[in-house]
Amino acid sequence: MTYSAAENRYDNAQFRRSGRSGLKLPEFSLGLWQNFGDNRHFETQREIILRAFDLGITHFDLANRYGPPFRAAEKVFGRVLGSDLGRYRDEIVIASKAGNPIGASPYLGGGGRKTLLDSIDITLRDLGVDHVDIFYSHSPDLDTPLEETIGALASIVAQGKAHYIGISNYTAERAHDAAIIAQKLGTPLLVHQSRYSIFDRTVERSGHLDTAAQDGTGVVAYSPLAQGLLTDKYLQGTVPADSRAADSAFLNADDISDVYVERAAALNKIAQARGQSLPQLALQWVLRRPEVTTALVGASSTAQLEHNLAATTFADLDDAELAAIDKHGVHGTVLRPKK
Repeated sequence: MTYSAAENRYDNAQFRRSGRSGLKLPEFSLGLWQNFGDNRHFETQREIILRAFDLGITHFDLANRYGPPFRAAEKVFGRVLGSDLGRYRDEIVIASKAGNPIGASPYLGGGGRKTLLDSIDITLRDLGVDHVDIFYSHSPDLDTPLEETIGALASIVAQGKAHYIGISNYTAERAHDAAIIAQKLGTPLLVHQSRYSIFDRTVERSGHLDTAAQDGTGVVAYSPLAQGLLTDKYLQGTVPADSRAADSAFLNADDISDVYVERAAALNKIAQARGQSLPQLALQWVLRRPEVTTALVGASSTAQLEHNLAATTFADLDDAELAAIDKHGVHGTVLRPKK
């Protein structure tokens, strides 16, 4: 059946300007980090992507590392573009990244010019497009001069293969240095993507949010649900067989401790008192910060996507609720190093 986007897709969609740029992104964006590899049914993936667009999500976040296997998510999104979304390309913001290792070769990772320039060509081929809207350095490469990494991203924009550049997982200090270099090259840094949730407040504690505001860089928050810890999956202290804690490198059963359950249960009670779910509370909490341009949400079904996107239909969090969240949303709860 030929897909036609919902005519009312923008009726309730909310957008935020990314830093001091001219680009607006939806409050929620669809991240294809997980659930969009070869281990999932394509038709389910297609339904989620199309439903997201029908609900006003115009920003889709990818990377050459996303799968499994590596590059699979870009190929999945490319298939959906080819079959359904291609005629809406001018309404879609496609973001992708390179730099995290995707193979044993020294050229399949890092922030070197060869890696980034070769990677964008492969990404465009997998997506079946002539440009992406945002291209990121996925992680800092401390063995490569920052000038080379940012210079390579600027070259990609100059070649017409991307409209904007971004960075991900950088420290506040390195992000500031990157913004200065990018500004001098005439290709301002659009976004900095960082992990941010009730249980991970590194970007607040490190000054990252303040630096982004100072530099005019938008903030893209990923893992706002802390890999599922800010949902109802583990509130009973058990690990469902189909959950990330059962089969993910980012969580395991030992993480579902009594301390975690106590904190998550308390947060869940705050959410219930507001008439919402724990994930809806967690997403609304992340978006309370004006520095945050968009929060990335993943989804394994259209129902889960719709439920999470309803987060902003509730009243704003008041001071008493924020204080209660601070009491139980302890920074560092089941916090693992980035991979």
